[in-house]
Amino acid sequence: MNNLTIEDIHKIREEHANRTRNMNFDEYKAELNKDIEPLLTLLKSMKAERNPYSFAAEHNIAAEQPFEYKTKK
Repeated sequence: MNNLTIEDIHKIREEHANRTRNMNFDEYKAELNKDIEPLLTLLKSMKAERNPYSFAAEHNIAAEQPFEYKTKK
């Protein structure tokens, strides 16, 4: 759904309005949750697992050497 035109957006909004016109709020929420569930599941599967900080873990931290400014003599 890249590069939607204004006409595409208006058409989508009109279709949505027609589809949800006779729904009550609970039906609307249920339909919305059904539409969102696959995306939410995908996002949850992509979430990085958090590991508690452990001092035993080897950390690769690179530090730059201090920069020495050269002054004119």
